[in-house]
Amino acid sequence: MRYLRTKKNLSKQKNKEELTDNSKKVYLCIFFEEYIRIDKMKSELINFVEETLVEKRVHPSFKSGDTVTVTYRIVEGNKERLQAYQGVVLQRAGAGATETFTVRKISGGIGVERIFPVNSPFIDNIAVNKRGVVRRARIFYLRKLTGKKARIKEKRV
Repeated sequence: MRYLRTKKNLSKQKNKEELTDNSKKVYLCIFFEEYIRIDKMKSELINFVEETLVEKRVHPSFKSGDTVTVTYRIVEGNKERLQAYQGVVLQRAGAGATETFTVRKISGGIGVERIFPVNSPFIDNIAVNKRGVVRRARIFYLRKLTGKKARIKEKRV
């Protein structure tokens, strides 16, 4: 007896052994199609919630290669202080409410990197000190360079 290849008819067969190789493939395809549909609905819902609940912050435009000073609010117990973190932007990643940027600085001869969310409520201010000339969006090659080789050309205004 031949069945049409649908999820309903595939589930009528009692044992998994009764399923032929072809019908197993069809069953898996139907399962993944439903999973993808549910996954798209989830991501649309998550995007809607992120866009409505996360308040957008207005910062100056900057890209990788720029030297920036990020003034970050730090809460220690019941005290609050501002800390300036100055370095080169290595990358900007993500989009919308979850966008982040990575800043690298040299502290005591050791390279230190920190990832900041763009829309973080703890960022007090972002100041662009220098505009750098780079040809890439992610300048991870800077990690291997030391001394004068690690310099980035400044954009002429």
